[in-house]
Amino acid sequence: MSDTAESTANEASKDFIRQIIEEDLASGKHDKIITRFPPEPNGYLHIGHAKSICLNFGIAQEYDGQCHLRFDDTNPTKEDTEYVDSIQEDVRWLGFDWGDNLFYASDYFEQLYSWAVALIEAGLAYVDEQSADEIRKNRGNLQEPGVNSPHRDRPAEESLQLFADMRAGKYADGEKVLRAKIDMAHPNMNFRDPVLYRIAHAHHHRTGDQWCIYPMYDFAHGQSDAIEHITHSLCTLEFEMHRPLYEWFTENIEVPATPRQIEFARLNLTYTVMSKRKLLQLVEENHVSGWDDPRMPTISGMRRRGYPAEAIRDFCHHIGITKYKSTHDVGLLENAVRHVLNRDALRYMAVIDPIKVVVTNYPEDQVEEMDAVKNPENPELGNRKVPFCRELYIERDDFMEDAPKKFFRLKPGGEVRFRCAYWLKCEEVIKDADGNVTELHCTYDPETRGGENPPDGRKVKGTIHWVSARHALDAEVRVYDRLFKEENPDGAEGDFLDHINPDSSRTVQAKLEPALADTAPGETVQFERLGYFCADLDSTPEKLIFNRTVPLRDSWGKKNK
Repeated sequence: MSDTAESTANEASKDFIRQIIEEDLASGKHDKIITRFPPEPNGYLHIGHAKSICLNFGIAQEYDGQCHLRFDDTNPTKEDTEYVDSIQEDVRWLGFDWGDNLFYASDYFEQLYSWAVALIEAGLAYVDEQSADEIRKNRGNLQEPGVNSPHRDRPAEESLQLFADMRAGKYADGEKVLRAKIDMAHPNMNFRDPVLYRIAHAHHHRTGDQWCIYPMYDFAHGQSDAIEHITHSLCTLEFEMHRPLYEWFTENIEVPATPRQIEFARLNLTYTVMSKRKLLQLVEENHVSGWDDPRMPTISGMRRRGYPAEAIRDFCHHIGITKYKSTHDVGLLENAVRHVLNRDALRYMAVIDPIKVVVTNYPEDQVEEMDAVKNPENPELGNRKVPFCRELYIERDDFMEDAPKKFFRLKPGGEVRFRCAYWLKCEEVIKDADGNVTELHCTYDPETRGGENPPDGRKVKGTIHWVSARHALDAEVRVYDRLFKEENPDGAEGDFLDHINPDSSRTVQAKLEPALADTAPGETVQFERLGYFCADLDSTPEKLIFNRTVPLRDSWGKKNK
């Protein structure tokens, strides 16, 4: 490929936002790119926010610019320092850093108030005394124009005094609001005299009781961008109809800069909900254990489940940035997780539904240490030692008494390879009084140590994992699956809560190989043949707890046909 053709191909591969940025740099409109990630501290971040984080911080890195972390803390009734702390932790965990560029909309409350006063003085804002219901009713709809407030034409001096009295705390919540004076017949509903300030006698997590009036998001957001000299204000498509209002404010207020708002499609995933209100409902009604429940689409939930930050970044890069609304298969995210963990996760053996095997011809007091590879994708990591003795545990479903012809695991009279150990043959099945299988008696072939083929040339097709009963660690293993059984719980019949998957979480008592005793909380490993599992944050050497991150392969579609 020629240099010109390669350059053209690279340009074509860039998303539309990066194309705009490169045009602005090439034209000299900007010599430095400044973006921002502006979360509201009223909940935990989810995978949709991760897309915005990767976009805003990623662009700043690519173009040697900077990205600000700014909390849009304009609603004290729903905000808390718990959310501020969790958001910072999530952004850092994803691999990004804002440096010295941590800001809050509350940093600008005095300046925003001054600009609101300037709008009143210019005849572009007024204090309204209608109730919220009256304002909503009088806005009209897409077919009918709105109705002017009876207070719309009050003198500027009167509105200035009323606004000052609002700030001084002379009125109750909802008694008065400040509105922009634009056009009550405008086809864009956002232009129909939007509310700029409302009264809220609520304690703010940063400013305390200093203020009792708070700017609305639409008024605070664009001006905050301007104060910080943001060059490109990137937001999701639901703000597209708000962009003209964003620009109206920056045009009618003497702001220090004029950022450009650009919208992109938000991230939607199958088998989950992304509404912050619905996620809060799941938490408050105890459908999940908290914001960091491993079944939640929150970043903290995915971290607790064992998703690597790299996998989330890779997924966000893979799905790209477009203007088109779409829903992505959660299987794509799970595959990104498998891709990273297959390369990085250490291998161990664990049995989550144990049945005992007694090797009757193996010496009772003998213990051998078998060599097992730590990760076949990273041979330089070397091997680990796994103890083997007379009594073992295997998975219950690795044995079948009345096995079909193509069942290649353990069965009466059948022989199977025990991973990195020996070949074992099932000689006897022990049952309890109810006919349940409780124990298997097997014999081993000493010529097959390490799983090698025996000298006589016979072959087996099955290999199963196992754990030494004498050395096994007890552990609580939480097997997580998708939280909803419907692909689109928001669009399915009934309430979204009706579609919670009753099998999304189950807890089993497992047996682990002893090397797992040192697994640090938050570390993800592979349980061979079972999947990837993460040591829970509450896991201790005295009580091991593992959460299933993902199975080795996606069996959801097959299981739910």
